[in-house]
Amino acid sequence: MWIDTHCHLPSLTADANVVLADARASGVEQVVCVGTDVVSSRASVVLAAANDDVWATVGLHPHEAKDFDVAWPAIEQLVIAPRVVAVGETGLDFHYNYSPADEQLASFRRHLELARDRDLALVVHVRDAWDALFAVFAELGAPPRTVIHCFTGGPEELDAALGFGCSISFSGIVSFKNAEPVRAAARACPSDRLLVETDAPYLAPVPHRGEENRPAYVAAVGAALAAVREVPVEELAAQTSANARSMFGLPNLRF
Repeated sequence: MWIDTHCHLPSLTADANVVLADARASGVEQVVCVGTDVVSSRASVVLAAANDDVWATVGLHPHEAKDFDVAWPAIEQLVIAPRVVAVGETGLDFHYNYSPADEQLASFRRHLELARDRDLALVVHVRDAWDALFAVFAELGAPPRTVIHCFTGGPEELDAALGFGCSISFSGIVSFKNAEPVRAAARACPSDRLLVETDAPYLAPVPHRGEENRPAYVAAVGAALAAVREVPVEELAAQTSANARSMFGLPNLRF
């Protein structure tokens, strides 16, 4: 049984009920549906309320940081919903810079503080901004349950993130031909800090490249990760699911 720790159900073209049924049939025990703005955060909360195996996060992606002042009051209201297990997706993206860097940093700090105040996990996106991310962690500390989602770094970034107490979530990128630094990090990551995700509808893993990603494909991500780490798939599924339950405070639905 798998737990998809990061997907965007409202962004899929297929109906969420169909997608979730497919995931259940494929051995997915639970999914964490991640908000990136007010609309998707609210949709995630609604989906979680309607499904016992769906949990929600609420937050503003760094691309949305430019709208922080307008959007933040709604995020603060949504975060108190019963099935919200994390703050985010937040973080820093200096690759596209759809929001100015200073506004991204200000937004990230507020998300970090909210996660700590609410005793929730923090879901972090980082692209071309590792030094700035680690500078914030050095200044403020990372919340006790912080996950670097869709990890794209190598062993050096892994060591730094682990040093701040972060867990590391691997997506379908681990199966891509040109992703050897990510695979090197995947081999080195301690087993108790390891998570798997789809980031659906994005980044479909091999052998589903070119398709719209979906939570059912977390099994393919897990199989690729198990192969990289040279461990049985069943062992990796059990370990990452236990880690996900600890990270997000999820129940064990198998018992």
